[in-house]
Amino acid sequence: MLRVAVPNKGSRIAEPAAEMLREAGYRQRGDSRELVLTDADNGIEFYYLRPSDIPVFVGQGTLDLGITGRDYLIDSGAPGEEVLQLGFARSTVRLAARPGTASSIEDLEGLRVATSLTGLMRNFLAERGVTAKVIKLEGAVETAISLGVADVIADVVETGSTLRNAGLEVFGEPILTSEAILVKRDGVASPSELELLIRRLQGVLVARDYVLMDYDLEADAMERAVAIAPGLEGPTVSPLHRAGWVAVRVLVPRVEAQRLMDELWEIGARAILVTDLHACRL
Repeated sequence: MLRVAVPNKGSRIAEPAAEMLREAGYRQRGDSRELVLTDADNGIEFYYLRPSDIPVFVGQGTLDLGITGRDYLIDSGAPGEEVLQLGFARSTVRLAARPGTASSIEDLEGLRVATSLTGLMRNFLAERGVTAKVIKLEGAVETAISLGVADVIADVVETGSTLRNAGLEVFGEPILTSEAILVKRDGVASPSELELLIRRLQGVLVARDYVLMDYDLEADAMERAVAIAPGLEGPTVSPLHRAGWVAVRVLVPRVEAQRLMDELWEIGARAILVTDLHACRL
């Protein structure tokens, strides 16, 4: 039975991960106090853990794979291999300080840097030949400066509003661009259950990014329509009872759907319908 680590409730990754697994056809817990759930129909046991601990459990071979953040994987130093980007919990790890404290990575020399990602930060500094004191903190890292614990912080940033509210400014290059990922132990062969899980999750990702578009069009305009919306493997075209007209079905990117509808309308497409996808295999 495949053993999969899932982020526990309270992390930014937990709810989107559980939702994606449900959409992929896997059971998920109804009680957040439940730490292990067996999905016998799919041959999987789900273990609910802190996302920062998941790379360690997977890397040591205790669990087969897990859902965590790229920042947690790299920070842990565990021998984990990223096998799939999951498209949510996107963020960057950035440096921030009070105005005038620092404006570049080199300015960190001799300063105190507070972060929850100490492994990631130490590697980042070492690669650039900068010596600074790295202080391990959990929780509200942005308060470290006002409390006199640190001169600079390195934190996960999504919008930056929390840092601005604390009177801090982001500076320097991003330390890391992160998002939720599926990770397995480095160098270990993938069991068939894992390949099935990956295919299902990929199907969910495609279903979220694409929609089905149906429309009617005069057959003579079909080449122009294909140039506008070619689909992944070409549109499906069927004759209509109305002479000289065809019905078209095509897969299009969700974010481009409105623009494509406008352009298809301009060349004569009518009865244009857009339908959400729930799952797919490509």
